[in-house]
Amino acid sequence: MTAGRICSRVMAMASPEESVRAAARRMAEYGVGTLVVLGGDPPHPVVGIITDRDIAIRCVADKRDTDRTPVSDVMTSPVQSVSEQTPIEQAISRMASGATRRLVVTGTGGAVVGILSLDDVLDLLIEETGAIGRLLEKQDPRIPV
Repeated sequence: MTAGRICSRVMAMASPEESVRAAARRMAEYGVGTLVVLGGDPPHPVVGIITDRDIAIRCVADKRDTDRTPVSDVMTSPVQSVSEQTPIEQAISRMASGATRRLVVTGTGGAVVGILSLDDVLDLLIEETGAIGRLLEKQDPRIPV
């Protein structure tokens, strides 16, 4: 299994210069908790990510003005990333070594293709352990699932 296979390919973007309030509104609009922050000249490299937690801890808790605080002041940077061909075990190791719950997933030429979150990994594990439980139950119905 690879990072690209289980990552979320639905992403919303932000600019480092836009306000934290604008970023929060985009999160609400798209129903996501993370925005990929793109900057620079085309092809717009990833310069950070901003999460709902970043907004709560680094902006709201610090009593910053969300209309005047730019995303670049509260985003997480540098970004940890992996190729979409990276085995999931290696991606998990990267999360652990980088102490992060999210990795940007890149494709051909380094283009962003998705976000791999710890929740994506946990969903996969739940799905696989459920399948193992169903198999065991079929083999011996006395084994509770």
